[in-house]
Parts: sequence; C-alpha cells; structure tokens
Amino acid sequence: MLYSKIEGSGKSLLILHGFLGMSDNWKTLGVQFATEGFEVHLLDLRNHGRSFHSEEFSYELMSQDILEYCNAHKLTNVDMIGHSMGGKTAMLFATQYPEMVDKLIVADIGPKFYPQHHQTILEGLNAVDFTTKPSRSEVEAILEEYITDFGTRQFLMKSLYWQEPGQLAFRFNLAVFNEKMEEIGVALPATAAFEKPTLFIRGGNSNYILDSDFENIQTHFPVATVETIPNAGHWLHAENPALFHELAISFFREIN
Repeated sequence: MLYSKIEGSGKSLLILHGFLGMSDNWKTLGVQFATEGFEVHLLDLRNHGRSFHSEEFSYELMSQDILEYCNAHKLTNVDMIGHSMGGKTAMLFATQYPEMVDKLIVADIGPKFYPQHHQTILEGLNAVDFTTKPSRSEVEAILEEYITDFGTRQFLMKSLYWQEPGQLAFRFNLAVFNEKMEEIGVALPATAAFEKPTLFIRGGNSNYILDSDFENIQTHFPVATVETIPNAGHWLHAENPALFHELAISFFREIN
C-alpha cells in the first residue's frame, strides 16, 4: 500500500509528486488545499519516499497502485493533481477509471513521449558512495559536481535520510530507476481519453508543454484548458505556489 499523508476533511484530493520527489514536496500547498475544504491525500508513489520499493516500475503499475489506494480508503469521485511523472500517472489513471475522477490538474507535463533527459542527475546520484558513510554536506558536494542548479540539488537532498545512525541513504529506489529509466518518458496510450474537466498548468520558462502540444492534449482531454505561470520553470508549484493555488482552486470551484 502506498504511503500517504492525509490533511483536512471534505472532498478527496489526491496529489502525486514528480520523478525523484516525494509527498513532502507538496506539504505546504497540501495544507492550503485542506483549509479550502478538501481531504488531501499526499501520496508517495512506488519506489519513492516512504512507499514500498519494487523491481517493477511503470505508469500502468503506478495507476494500479492508485486504484488500490482509493479502494482501501473507500475514495470515489476524487479530484487529482499530478506533477511531471505524477501528472502522467494521474492522466493514465483518469483515462482508465474516469468514473472515479471528477476533475484533473496536470502540472507541467503532457501526454506525449519524452526522450530521456535525466542522465546527468542520475550520474550525480550514482556517484554518491554510501558505503563510505558520507555526511550530508559531502553528499551535496558530490551532487554539485554534476548538478549546477541549486534548486535541483535541494530538491534531491530532500530524499536523503538517516537509514541508521551514521548511515545516510536516498529514499528513492535508484537501482531500479537506473534499469527502468525509459519508463519515465512513455506516452499516454493512443486511445486513452478523459472527457471531464482537465486543467494543464505549465511553467512559462519550461519546455515540457509547448504550444504545438495543445492539439495532442485536446485529443486525449477534449475539454482541457491550459494555463501558464509566467517566469516559472518545471517546478512551477514551488516557484510560484500562490498563483498555482489560485489557478487550482478557481478550477476546482467552477460549476460545470
């Protein structure tokens, strides 16, 4: 069963993090949504955060994990927010089980295929040798040799934890990601469709959703709309949480 942090009460809202992330990435916004009348479920997807590790990793399996979670918690008619990999998972889940989803928000990812582009990050992560019992600062110094962006390094460092006294480890399953990296970029199935309200929110400085992608988005999500957060990149919800929250709440409150 997936690990989750549940905040508030009311309409069920599932939030799915991105690749190499965890539920804690959404803690601040999750608490905000909880004050707006939602029962917020911040999930750790398989091989991430505090959820189980598995040799198997795919969007199909992650969608099934969400279904099992909803059934175990007796959740129906949920709203969903998914970022990046979590957005692709949410898209697949909504197209497979449309009767379970009322409204869907997809943050800075489209239904199309994405070529691999995390190689440098994986090189940095694999360069950390935990058998030498490095300190947190030593781990960050190693990552800095590969990953120049401070924000990305801090994002990755959030998954660093004390496995036991004196022994750090990453919460995510790096070994499986090394083997299954191609799964991250897989496109939504050609026939997948979700005909309920869907909002795509993209970062103005991000290249994950291009204007040329709108037609493909409409093919899978015929009533979708696209909003742009200016001067924000791929981590748009962290760079401008106020505007992200405003767009999300406005969308969820719309009467259809």
